[in-house]
Amino acid sequence: MPRAPALRTFMASCLLMLVGWAAEAQSIIRDAEIERGLRELAAPVLRAAGLPASTRIIIINDRSLNAFVADARHIFIHSGLLMRMEDPAELQAVLAHEAAHIANGHLSRRPANARSARSAAALGLLLAVAAGSASGNGELGAGIAIGTNSSAVRVFLAHTRAEETSADQAGLRYMVQAGIDPAAMLSVLDLFRGQEALSTGRQDPYMRTHPLTRTRLRNVQAFVNGRSGTAEGAESTPEARYWFARINAKLSGFLNNPAQTLRRVGRRDEGEIATLTRAIAYHQGADASRAISEVGRLLQMRPNDPYYQELQGQILYESRNFPQAVRAYARAAQLAPREALILAGHGRALLAADTSSGNAQARTVLERAYARDPFDPRMLRDLALAYARGGNNGMASVVTAERYAIIGRMEDAEIQATRASGLLPNGSGGWLRAQDVLRVAEIAQSRRNRR
Repeated sequence: MPRAPALRTFMASCLLMLVGWAAEAQSIIRDAEIERGLRELAAPVLRAAGLPASTRIIIINDRSLNAFVADARHIFIHSGLLMRMEDPAELQAVLAHEAAHIANGHLSRRPANARSARSAAALGLLLAVAAGSASGNGELGAGIAIGTNSSAVRVFLAHTRAEETSADQAGLRYMVQAGIDPAAMLSVLDLFRGQEALSTGRQDPYMRTHPLTRTRLRNVQAFVNGRSGTAEGAESTPEARYWFARINAKLSGFLNNPAQTLRRVGRRDEGEIATLTRAIAYHQGADASRAISEVGRLLQMRPNDPYYQELQGQILYESRNFPQAVRAYARAAQLAPREALILAGHGRALLAADTSSGNAQARTVLERAYARDPFDPRMLRDLALAYARGGNNGMASVVTAERYAIIGRMEDAEIQATRASGLLPNGSGGWLRAQDVLRVAEIAQSRRNRR
């Protein structure tokens, strides 16, 4: 059934917004378990700020300390900052501060800065609905390049001191309303105190986008000292501590040296988080048998956890044990049928097994993943393969064109979209999607010609 014009326009706009960020590449981290944990931790803060639960928290794979907002729907945080934190309340303090920038309308007050950073729309979608693995890595996939180090983006993201004070105060109120100890914001600011003495080139990006002043610190300290409410000194909930620990286990397991991770966590700690960390470290160290053994222990602890089932599927898939990977991913998808990343993994494993029935099932599963997240380049690559194996070369060209557009290869996108237009019936859903890509390619070419 043809899509409504408004949806087609949205899709074309989304593709356009993602074009042109291939230089200055930084990657984002996509992982269903991490994203679930971030939703759990962000939920009380977003409610207090009056923001929708659909506001997304996106982790950038970058060792520097930074967090920022680029539109009204997304909060970005660097993995380096998250991994320096010791308590979930600290992460929630950062989220509260950034949510305050959104709720207080700070971004909308800087149209000139937005224009100087290429366009508000381009930053607004920045990895938004996109991401996925452009590089093909299975674990925490690299996504669309974002160029946050460019001077134009720094200008756009820079906040005034007045805005920072305002965001601090609003963020502190959100924390109290959510039952989170506001003193955690002081702990976060302490991470940046030493940065002020460094030269600009050595400072973490947060200092260049969020001016830290003695006045800010005094105001936050005064708020904390003046609180007599129940949030003062409140401990994080067990649920918050649990998901924070899982997020950090996943990040440290995949991003740190496996040998160092194993030394840090120890081999005798039989707790859930230690077991999760070891499973990932063994996998990263190419010790599949030990990794599978550790995941088996996790599944004994939580047999109905879709993310542990997914991890088992990933390890089996990357160890080329495709039949068992299919079974593990199928169980994960059964437990979490709305998780696009898990569905994509299931489809990928089915394609790797390469049976006639599995290829047909892969197309169905990947179409479900596409319906929930149509901007995952790796999923699009797999879906194109599923269409091609089923003899539907027109749709294979459509999704290939969309993948090329998302990763900024517009000439290739145009070639594939033109091919799809000739293979698919005029007015069909796939044909209309091809026209979206052609429209984006034309606009992108026009922009290049004007430079």
